[in-house]
Amino acid sequence: MTDKQIRSSFVNSTKGEAARLKLPLDFAELPWDDLDFLGWIDPGAPLRAHLVVPRPDGPVGVSLRVPAAGRTSAVKSSMCQVCLTAHASSGVTLLVAPLAGPRGREGNTVGIYLCADLACSLYVRGKRQPKLRHRRHEESLTLDEQVARLTGNLDAFLGRITAG
Repeated sequence: MTDKQIRSSFVNSTKGEAARLKLPLDFAELPWDDLDFLGWIDPGAPLRAHLVVPRPDGPVGVSLRVPAAGRTSAVKSSMCQVCLTAHASSGVTLLVAPLAGPRGREGNTVGIYLCADLACSLYVRGKRQPKLRHRRHEESLTLDEQVARLTGNLDAFLGRITAG
């Protein structure tokens, strides 16, 4: 994906916001063959994150943020809802995305618990291990089935953001 494709893919940001976002510092060195989506914490705004998911008709990008204190429930999770990797308490974070279109401009959001480093693809492939755990839990699914589950979970989240 190119810089231009990434910036034009955002469905819940203005064109100006997409133009101003900072790409990952290691963009050129990313392990593209192992990534099912591009996810990064904005280096200029650490409470903001971005996901860009390749699709047959072009990438779909969404901006996310850490919710304001006091506006979240007391429930926390130690498991990512996309890749189902269990982490120590700081390895998963709640991120919220403004909905696309008028509902998002009215302040409506949808949230998801994600790996704090947004490296879901690397955890599924065993290229990264959760901190403070010996290894990712054993699964009976093949790698292809785990990747399909990951992309299905991510597609469901994107569907919630873009639903009219």
